[in-house]
Amino acid sequence: MKTFNPKNLMVSAMTAATLSLGAGGVMADDHPIHFGGIYILSGSAATYGEFAQEGINLAIDEINQSGGILGRQVEVTFEDSQGKAATAIQAARKLAYQDNVDALLGLDSSGVAQGMVPTVPELQKPFIITHAATPDVTGNLCNEFTYRISVNVPQNQKAAARIAAKTDAKRWTTIGPDYAFGHQTWEYFGNYLKELKPDVELMEQTAFPRFGAEDFTPFINGIMDADPDGVIISVWGGDLVNFVRQATNLGFFDQGYELMFTVGAATEVLDALGDRMPEGVWLSTRYWYDAYDNELNQKFVKAYMDRYDHAPSYNAQGAYSAIYAYKQAMEAAGTTDGPAVAKALSGMTMEATNGTVTFRKADNQAMVSPTWGKTGPMHPEHGIRTLTDIQVFDGEDISRAPEETGCSL
Repeated sequence: MKTFNPKNLMVSAMTAATLSLGAGGVMADDHPIHFGGIYILSGSAATYGEFAQEGINLAIDEINQSGGILGRQVEVTFEDSQGKAATAIQAARKLAYQDNVDALLGLDSSGVAQGMVPTVPELQKPFIITHAATPDVTGNLCNEFTYRISVNVPQNQKAAARIAAKTDAKRWTTIGPDYAFGHQTWEYFGNYLKELKPDVELMEQTAFPRFGAEDFTPFINGIMDADPDGVIISVWGGDLVNFVRQATNLGFFDQGYELMFTVGAATEVLDALGDRMPEGVWLSTRYWYDAYDNELNQKFVKAYMDRYDHAPSYNAQGAYSAIYAYKQAMEAAGTTDGPAVAKALSGMTMEATNGTVTFRKADNQAMVSPTWGKTGPMHPEHGIRTLTDIQVFDGEDISRAPEETGCSL
């Protein structure tokens, strides 16, 4: 009869551990690094999610072909948020607990972001927002696991106000979706414009159709009846496509208004509209593929267009850059452990297609540059409007001071 000896068990455990050590003395792990992407993949805004998927898949293929991250291959699972906060929360929990992803990225809606971000710390996974622009997620709702690599509403509207202040328009109104993005766009634009040009009138007659509305006619007619000088328009996605088509038929673009579309230079929208997007109006975007003359951007644009046969959107670029941000953070941390990677992202500076990007320690918001330009002729090859008079604003210059954000990290 053999006698149980605890020392034997200890030796066996130590032997097993030793056999699983790599040459560098670190526990070997040949499992793929797994990302989870949560985007709108159905409905009128589905093209945004599809472009994000394209950017992510391109980045992952490039990284895998060059040896992966920490010597491991990379993979991704996508979930459809359906533009609903409850659905996005459910998707995030599935990805974290069931699929055991190492990191999360995504979200196309400010309302969804507001609902989901407070639940992120419970997952203990880093989460990079690549699209949703509400300032709250890097403001009063901020937490140590949530980052944003794209432009937020205050950054974009401070830039918009600087352009608007140089025009002759005195009476301004807005047309935007009836949730956080539309209302916060009007709030920040109005406040910044008043600071620069105190004599402007912010009109009481505004229009906030519900997101996903099919008929914009009463809202367009209401704004035309109010007779503004300038209109800032924050409808987006399929809604913006429908809006432009209906506004054209109603003669909205013939009224001589100063028009500013806050996300009008999304190539998803420009692809869908073609020459129906009017010429000579101001469009903004978080990234314009033809605005950055650097090697990384040239490589990205060529690879993207060779693969997908259309110009990359800001959502594709943001998602692409987020994967590379995770690569840098994981390699700096030497692990895929969630809290460690989140900590590595804090204050991290990276070279991206849109220049040098830093995640500010105070609120985890990337110091990135919104782009504005006027619509020009159709591009002879890309099938979308070109941008003229392009203005790329410095991220540090147009960002709120940390103490203004309401974030406490």
